[in-house]
Amino acid sequence: MKAFIASLEKLLGRDRVLHTPAALMAYDCDALTIAKHRPDVVVLPESTREVAAVCKLAHDAGVAIVPRGAGTGLSGGALAADGGVMIAMARMNRILAVDVPNRRAVVQPGLVNSPLSDAVRSDGLCFAPDPSSQFACTLGGNVAENAGGPHTLKYGVTTNHVLGLTVVRSDGTIVTLGGAAEGMPGYDLVGLFVGSEGTLGVATEIVVRLVAIPEAVRTMLAIFDTIEHASGAVGALIRSGIVPAALEMMDNLVVRAVEAAFGFGFPVDAAAVLIVELDGLAAGLDRQAARARDILDASGAREVRLAKDEAERQLLWKSRKRAVGALGRYAPAHATQDGVIPPSKLPEVLEQIARIAERYRIRIANVFHAGDGNLHPIALFDDRDADEIRRVIEAGGEILRLCASLGGSITGEHGIGVEKMAHMELLFGADDLLIQDSIRQVWDPAGRMNPGKVLPQRACGEVGPLASQPASA
Repeated sequence: MKAFIASLEKLLGRDRVLHTPAALMAYDCDALTIAKHRPDVVVLPESTREVAAVCKLAHDAGVAIVPRGAGTGLSGGALAADGGVMIAMARMNRILAVDVPNRRAVVQPGLVNSPLSDAVRSDGLCFAPDPSSQFACTLGGNVAENAGGPHTLKYGVTTNHVLGLTVVRSDGTIVTLGGAAEGMPGYDLVGLFVGSEGTLGVATEIVVRLVAIPEAVRTMLAIFDTIEHASGAVGALIRSGIVPAALEMMDNLVVRAVEAAFGFGFPVDAAAVLIVELDGLAAGLDRQAARARDILDASGAREVRLAKDEAERQLLWKSRKRAVGALGRYAPAHATQDGVIPPSKLPEVLEQIARIAERYRIRIANVFHAGDGNLHPIALFDDRDADEIRRVIEAGGEILRLCASLGGSITGEHGIGVEKMAHMELLFGADDLLIQDSIRQVWDPAGRMNPGKVLPQRACGEVGPLASQPASA
């Protein structure tokens, strides 16, 4: 390792190679803080060629490679599970080109999500995927996890907005996937790469699709006295044929936390609230909003408020997108799950989650993308209590099994990482996993690109068992 680090310093300079214990401490986990393990070294490249050179050195030295964006991931995808070299993309943070007439942009992976939309707003455009961490998360991380966000319901997830990629493989070779044109022939390698969680290579340039900013927006807050009525309203809106741009739910624990943090004016006695956003052409949008209000009223809403101006709308969204951070007033740590269910199952599943919380003696807050059934139960706990950590992990596993049993998924946007590998068999049989593993071997024959993530570990060409909980330091 000393010789490898010396080679990296010769390539990049000492100021872009971090290997002291103090420097590495900042890279020992992502937002899944239960799982921690330090890399052996962290590098800060500034170009595709430098990333390729680092990967070639790692390949020749037999060292694991871990790509990392801002570390906001919630499944341990940026954890250096086997040590090795972590390629931190923080300095590759530029917008390389913007093509306004064709609604395209070329960006580096270290660019934070929201500044891209800021840069093209004056042209009437935006980048639609908007994770709640969009003020910190990077576009490379969004690609790795196929991130979503509140507006996924209408606009889709990251893969729907990525057209091309420049990728460095584990041996240092550089490949181009897709491009600026729509419908490139051949296999959809862009679709394969997006969501692969850094296991196939390192994205160094991303061609993204931009969309027009809607002409008009109407944002409503619906207040409910029961979770059941709020859940029923979600189904009623979807069945009506209305397609909201966003349809979000927060339960009472979250409402109290965000009200204390941001003072929006949430009623702290509400069992749940829904944020309903409609957008599109101004003509007819008020009629659509009135129809949505009628549906919410008929579903048992105590009150429905319409954001009176853009400032109030922005404060409402600030409260929603920073809700998880606001929950820090209740416990020293939290673990956010990411199961997906059919929206029609919301009342049943939320009731079951409450029972799981009671059975494992933990508090679980719920804030999630109700419209597409992407749940985010947030377990609040003390990370100094080993038994409480165990109960949080077991409760999370039970929630994922519940989602899978109802025809859902174990992740909607956070990825598998190290957290959910033990649950992949809930969705895939042995043959299914072998096919996925064979694809991974084609891209990374030596198995050094973000090892110990996503798929069960292979042994003698077969898929083997996984640990029931994440690795720890």
